Amino acid sequence: MMPDPSKLREIAGLQTPLIGFYDVADPKPFAPFADPERCIFSAFENWQNGESIVISEGNCSCQGGGYWIGGVMPAWVQKKVDTGEDPLKVFAKGLNQREGFKSSDALMEEWLENLKPYLIENEYVVIGPIKDDQFEYIKTVTFYVNPDQLSLLIHGAEYNNASIHSHPVITAFGSGCGQMTAILGNFDCDVPKAAIGATDMAMREHLPPNILAFTVNKPMYEQLCDLDENSFLHKHFWERLRNARA
Repeated sequence: MMPDPSKLREIAGLQTPLIGFYDVADPKPFAPFADPERCIFSAFENWQNGESIVISEGNCSCQGGGYWIGGVMPAWVQKKVDTGEDPLKVFAKGLNQREGFKSSDALMEEWLENLKPYLIENEYVVIGPIKDDQFEYIKTVTFYVNPDQLSLLIHGAEYNNASIHSHPVITAFGSGCGQMTAILGNFDCDVPKAAIGATDMAMREHLPPNILAFTVNKPMYEQLCDLDENSFLHKHFWERLRNARA
């Protein structure tokens, strides 16, 4: 049975559509499509209006996005590789000297070695509003939420967990598109996992200032949709919080 997020959306007060990350051979069922300006998150408003974006290997509006979704090095890296330099070393040095996100170029290179990009399994990646008839191709679902809603979803992710050594929710440094895919790609896809995202400064200009992302894999999405009347969704703390914001 298909997961039904309607009750969760209603109780959480989620107004923005849930955004799916799909890996497909045929993108046509996801039309209409938008053409983002460089950063793929410039399509955020398009997603709200029911449009999707399509990425294929080597064909992404953002060169950084093309690396994190597809594993293709940016053109400026490839030019230097022709001289015999190591592409990952060139990429790390160029990123760090331009953006200054790590204390050394070597540390940036090590980080890139440890966090692998998402490699497209079929021909296309589609990012856009959830389509129930395409659920078999979905890799992650992203909720765009305010801090109160983020609190609720974290509670939901912890609902079936008792471990203090293996947490179902992670947060990590990375690009916005990497936080949708690559970070969760390091985990068993059958284990419910979630990642707090939209913390990348380069993409946040395309989002409202009070919005963060909560990205979940398929089993975690199913778990959240299964929260029932016995859960915290129907208890007094969430009701009190919503009343306080009214």
